[in-house]
Amino acid sequence: MTRYQRDMRGHGPDALDPKWPNGAKIAVQFVINYEEGGENCVLHGDAASEAFLSEIVGAAAWPDQRHWNMESVYEYGARAGFWRVHRLFTELNIPATVYGVASALARSPEQLCAMQTAQWEVASHGLKWIDYKDHTPEDERADMHEAIRLHTEVTGERPRGWYTGRCSVHTVDLAAEVGFDYVADSYADDLPYWYGEQLIVPYTLDCNDMRFATPQGFNSGDQFFTYLKDSFDALYAEGEAGRAKMMSIGLHCRLIGRPGRIMALRRFMEYAQGHADVWFARRIDIAQHWKAHHRPMRFDRPSQMNKAAFISTYGGIFEHSPWIAERAFDLELGAAHDSATGLHHALCRMFRSASHDERLSVVSAHPDLAGKLASAGKLTAESSAEQAGAGLDLLSDDERAAFQNLNADYVKKHGFPFIIAVRDNTKASIQAAFERRIGNDTETEFAEACKQVERIAKWRLMDLLP
Repeated sequence: MTRYQRDMRGHGPDALDPKWPNGAKIAVQFVINYEEGGENCVLHGDAASEAFLSEIVGAAAWPDQRHWNMESVYEYGARAGFWRVHRLFTELNIPATVYGVASALARSPEQLCAMQTAQWEVASHGLKWIDYKDHTPEDERADMHEAIRLHTEVTGERPRGWYTGRCSVHTVDLAAEVGFDYVADSYADDLPYWYGEQLIVPYTLDCNDMRFATPQGFNSGDQFFTYLKDSFDALYAEGEAGRAKMMSIGLHCRLIGRPGRIMALRRFMEYAQGHADVWFARRIDIAQHWKAHHRPMRFDRPSQMNKAAFISTYGGIFEHSPWIAERAFDLELGAAHDSATGLHHALCRMFRSASHDERLSVVSAHPDLAGKLASAGKLTAESSAEQAGAGLDLLSDDERAAFQNLNADYVKKHGFPFIIAVRDNTKASIQAAFERRIGNDTETEFAEACKQVERIAKWRLMDLLP
């Protein structure tokens, strides 16, 4: 049993209406990462200095040494950058979420007080701003619990949101185990989504001032403003078309807090404020809204069924051919197959890869339209409902006789019954297709019959799955 652990489907092709408050066309959300004082530093008990997201070109970690230049860059974020950012947000009255590293918050009481006075959400950014990819789950769990304890101690409240940032493959599961209103360690969508029972409110790495400190990033404030504006315009247009989304903007006090960059942020904020129907929200507000309007969808997911349940449920999708479901069960199924389209794809792969005789057996398993089995009430429940839906159970004597004659002539010529997805048709269009297709050569008709078998299967799956 091979199961793919990643979810490549997400919300699917249909536009999900997030139902933002007051009919907003877009939810705009700003994150202020407060990491200054929580970065790698030997003073913090780390093995080396920080080397990530600074003004220092080609920065490298210094093992067992303090890096005075690196430390001072981070100090700028706390001493100057934070206050510049704080003044801008409070002046424009735009709410924010802070990803606060617990140890950094403990070292910055005045900044923390300003955050809370402004009623910003202070979510947790972990105990220290370090990389967890090589940590054991046990060590990462211990740090997570200590982060919660320290965060609660210094802020007076337990954090309701979590974002590690430099996370491991275990991070989200560990956070779900601990319990948060939302987890942000994902970049997978423009809308929140459920990971089991854990709500994920995705974050961003593109609309993020970190690109001022990375290769192929922003070189000027104008580039940052243009990218934010273009992102906003695209998402706002989607909202006007009924496909509203969320836009996250990630900020760092030591980066966007520089004088040469802060004006770009101001221009974007004022630009966004100049539009109607924009919801400026904290991430906790978005999480609460999502929980109120979009609870997790609960159903028996094909990718999580055992073999017996899978075959019992989907063995009749292809008429009297449970072997197709049996083979599909052994494919690499995942969340993408927990929808009608996804599971249909898996079942059709097994049908298409079967031998000619096997596919012929599936085609031949389908009953004649308005034939003797229908008259005797011996159709499968699926076939009976499908034929009734097209009115084939209410034929006049002349219509029934015409169908039975067509059935006999078709089988005599091609050796298998005439198949059509009746739910795509009316009684009249079915008879017209019957009369048109009976003249085809058998190879052409077999190919068409196989396509119709697949279409019938799709309809049946749509009755069972999202």
